[in-house]
Amino acid sequence: MTYEFLEHTADIKFRAKGKSIEEVFKESAMALKETMTKGTEIKKIEEKDVGVEGKDYESMLRNFLEEFLFLFDAEDFILSDVTEVMIDGFRLVATVKGDIIDNYKLTNDVKAITYNEMYVKETEKGWEAQVVLDV
Repeated sequence: MTYEFLEHTADIKFRAKGKSIEEVFKESAMALKETMTKGTEIKKIEEKDVGVEGKDYESMLRNFLEEFLFLFDAEDFILSDVTEVMIDGFRLVATVKGDIIDNYKLTNDVKAITYNEMYVKETEKGWEAQVVLDV
C-alpha cells in the first residue's frame, strides 16, 4: 500500500505515492476503494476498461476517481483492483476488476471527489497525489 489517510475535519483525505504517474493513479483508486469498503475483500469477477481525459493531472485524476463513483451508482460495480493504467499526455486508459455491490456491505458513502487541497506532482522520489473525498 502506497497511500495514507490524513487528518481532515469533515471529509476523508489521502495521499498516494508511486514511482510513476500511472502508479499514483492506481494507488489513488485503491485508496478510494479502501474508503468505501474498509478492508472488505472484493472479488475480481468482472473486468472493465475505463478511459478519461483532463486538462491537467488534477482534473484527470478527479475524472478517473469519479468514474468509479459513476460505475458504483449506475452499474452497481465496486472496484477490487486496477490491473493496468496507461497515461498519454492527459488521457488515461485503465483496466479494472471488481464485483456487484449487492454482495458486500460498504462503510462510507463517497459523494464526490473534490479539488479541495488536491495536487498531483513529481517529487525527488517519484510521484505524489493528494485528494479529499466528500463523504
